[in-house]
Amino acid sequence: MPSPFPGMDPYLEGYLWPDVHSALANKIRQQLTPLLRPKYTARLEVYLAEAPFPEGEIGILYPAQIVTHHSLSPQVRREGRGVRTAVLEPPTCRLTRVEIRDTAQNRLVTSIEILSPVNKREPGLTRYRQKRQRLYQANVHLLEMDLLRRGTRPFAQPRLPAVPYCIALTRAQAKQIEFWPLELPTPLPVVPIPLQDPDPDVPLDLQAVLNTIYDEAAYDLSLDYDQPPPPPAFSSSDAEWLQTQLSTS
Repeated sequence: MPSPFPGMDPYLEGYLWPDVHSALANKIRQQLTPLLRPKYTARLEVYLAEAPFPEGEIGILYPAQIVTHHSLSPQVRREGRGVRTAVLEPPTCRLTRVEIRDTAQNRLVTSIEILSPVNKREPGLTRYRQKRQRLYQANVHLLEMDLLRRGTRPFAQPRLPAVPYCIALTRAQAKQIEFWPLELPTPLPVVPIPLQDPDPDVPLDLQAVLNTIYDEAAYDLSLDYDQPPPPPAFSSSDAEWLQTQLSTS
């Protein structure tokens, strides 16, 4: 059963998001690989990010579960004279990005980031912005997919309209960022994936990616469209459109 929404499904922003995040990365690699070979490869890079969940975030990610506060796991360290102190490690989460590399030298050419809540709130927001700067200085193209309404977007543009979702492309050493602002009824775009000169961009059909993972993972069996979508609340016009869309699907 397909999603009732023509673009991003806001119900996927809740407790299913970790699964959606990894599935998107895998399907993006799968779609791009035939277009990239033999000069380039698409690799999945899994990394850990500190993820101290604020109370509101826990309510979104675990809406029907009892959450205990074991997010900091103590490690006992022995010090002088037999004194022991507990060292608390910050909680972490696994994130996945897609890296386009040339096969000749394994050089990172393009990074595709699917933003998660940890990237859009402190302390992860500052760290992520620092990573964006490092990629720019290393002449790496950066495609960012922001399919979450909550949090602060790491890329700033004063003329960017207030929309639920946004795709951003920063080409290596470019002075401007390319944006695809997305309203709730708007399908996800086909975006260009830049490579090394003189090779042309290759297309990435994000809506086809989302539709495929929705079907493969059978998300419709886990989502209750009779309930409100995860927060934050929509504007009155978007909320009205959402209810109309669900009632006619």
